[in-house]
Amino acid sequence: MGTLPVLSGHEVVKVFASFGWEVARQSGSHIVMTKEGATITLSIPDHREVAKGTLRSLIRAANLTVDEFLAAI
Repeated sequence: MGTLPVLSGHEVVKVFASFGWEVARQSGSHIVMTKEGATITLSIPDHREVAKGTLRSLIRAANLTVDEFLAAI
């Protein structure tokens, strides 16, 4: 399992978009992403740096592995 880099909210959105997630809306400082057929939404903080624990939680919620996420960066 690789080490997660420090990414901004917009960079995280771009990576999830490569896996088929789409921006549904932005509510305040969070970008909400949805995916066809998925029952969950991803709420990504639009910050300069997304905390590594938050990023790991988003990756897990999207049913991805850290290695898959890192390969898409």
